[in-house]
Amino acid sequence: PLLPSCPPYKKSLLVPKFIRDALSLLPDEMREGNLPELSHAKKSWSQESEARSNPLRASPILTPDSSLLHGFNSPARGRVGFIRGCVMNVMFGQTNENTIHLLNLAGYDVVTPRDQGCCGALHAHGGNLTAARAAARAHLDAFGREPLDAIIINAAGCGSTLKEYSHLLPDDPRAAAFSAKVKDLSEFLVESFQRSAVSSQRSAGSGPLSTLNFQHSTQRVTFHDACHLAHAQRITHAPRVLVKAVAGDNFVEMPESDVCCGSAGSYNLTEPEMAERLQRRKVENILRTGATCIVTTNPGCLLQMRAGLDKAGAAHVETIHLADFLTRHLRHEG
Repeated sequence: PLLPSCPPYKKSLLVPKFIRDALSLLPDEMREGNLPELSHAKKSWSQESEARSNPLRASPILTPDSSLLHGFNSPARGRVGFIRGCVMNVMFGQTNENTIHLLNLAGYDVVTPRDQGCCGALHAHGGNLTAARAAARAHLDAFGREPLDAIIINAAGCGSTLKEYSHLLPDDPRAAAFSAKVKDLSEFLVESFQRSAVSSQRSAGSGPLSTLNFQHSTQRVTFHDACHLAHAQRITHAPRVLVKAVAGDNFVEMPESDVCCGSAGSYNLTEPEMAERLQRRKVENILRTGATCIVTTNPGCLLQMRAGLDKAGAAHVETIHLADFLTRHLRHEG
């Protein structure tokens, strides 16, 4: 029979592969029965993300090293690499495109090597350091072909591992240099804005993001600190700067915003009872804020909170990645 050839369908075929790879990291006795929960999470994500779109994506350009270069229209402020990730690339592809778009608007060319694979976070979290080191070396090769000002990641769990490559590969001199360039999207954008604020004294606002040029959100918005961003990377201020630039007085802090939502890497599979308790606790705190939109920076958190809100009968509360939230509220001129 004929099968659909559209990109969304092709990407959907990758989901079972990702789930199989993730489950392969678990002990044999823990694999049974986990697929339905992941399938439910995928369904919840799909229903929420149908309306996401980005009409202003940059046109990719092929470069000789078989990378994709997403070019900035004017002379670029610099060139950064972008790590698409595994879960993000398969289940949040539009979020990745929005991330590239934001980086372009900030004035940067974006390089996405075709041969990048898993960063090794899943393997490291599961205790398979041999596989994690192999993945790390592959990333050093993929992103080491040309000078880059920074290497951007939009998934907190991946970011914490990427910043620890020097510990994974202490004998490889490239590892420390690589990790020093890794920046969470929020971290990089805020630093970029700060540099723009200085340069704007001589050139007022060189791009939409240089002056945080966002449309105001009418939703009541709160923020969940992903564990790997707040605790592993010690980044809590930067994402709030960005969310508050959009939400303004409609932003409300969540009680226990930095307490785990229950996703916790693979713990939602290996310790389901604990994960469910944390999920209920997180949902209760979300609902206490009265927010109708919760922003975060990690795919596991998005799926875990979405599933918890659905179970609690709170489907009206939106869960959204920071990159999607910012892109939605960009002020497009002309």
